[in-house]
Amino acid sequence: MPDENFHLPQRGFGNTQRTDKWWIQPLVVFCVLSGFGVYATWAAFQGEHYFSHANGEHYLSPFYSPLLYGEAGSPYWIGEGVPGWWPSFLPFSPAMLILIGPGLMRFTCYYYRGAYYKAFWMDPVSCGVGEPRKGYRGENSFPLIMQNVHRYVFYPAAAFVMVLLYDGYKSLWFLDDQGVSHFGIGVGSVVLIMNALLLGGYTFGCHCARHQIGGYLNSLRGRPIRSKCYGCVSALNSRHMYWAWVSLVWVGLTDLYVRLLSMGYITDLRITF
Repeated sequence: MPDENFHLPQRGFGNTQRTDKWWIQPLVVFCVLSGFGVYATWAAFQGEHYFSHANGEHYLSPFYSPLLYGEAGSPYWIGEGVPGWWPSFLPFSPAMLILIGPGLMRFTCYYYRGAYYKAFWMDPVSCGVGEPRKGYRGENSFPLIMQNVHRYVFYPAAAFVMVLLYDGYKSLWFLDDQGVSHFGIGVGSVVLIMNALLLGGYTFGCHCARHQIGGYLNSLRGRPIRSKCYGCVSALNSRHMYWAWVSLVWVGLTDLYVRLLSMGYITDLRITF
């Protein structure tokens, strides 16, 4: 082995021998996740302008779907207004009843853990870069062991995708001035359907989906249907990072589109038959 001077990077936060711009990725992740978190929290607490129907369309924000309790004229599932059991000292928004499901799916996702551990907790901030702590406890102790809930929140997250696909179908039907429903395609229809498909690609490309479909088996031989499904999910999983980011940005833009349309700031372009 030739004699070469090899030195490990010094300990200490930010110390590294890397010469590339390693800080760009964690910075971008920090900005995008922070921006989405602020907007999603604000939109969820608004409790209004989540359903657009003034011009015969049926566009429901994904932040509020399924709409369990809603305002008059909205497609609520259970009741109108604030539920009687809701504490009077807390402000109410229909989004509060359902966002915990998809929120936990994202927060406990295997990919997102690696992303926000680096960007927010700097554990580590990047490969070969000193971190602001000396020990490592891993995910086998509290509180990070609670990340294991990911395998269970996959099920409600998958159900939400089905609901959003139904919302996309409803967005293809428009009411005329006489209240007659007509099939059509609007910009909002494309936005809502794309949102459901992107979230489906992210959700069903999850490691949990691969496990449930066939990952727990020692062999898929003699199971042609399961094998095909496993191959499809594995193909989605190979691009899991891209599905994660595109679906995250798109779901925020979908809420924004419905909100601006409901407030009358923009006009939906459509073709009806």
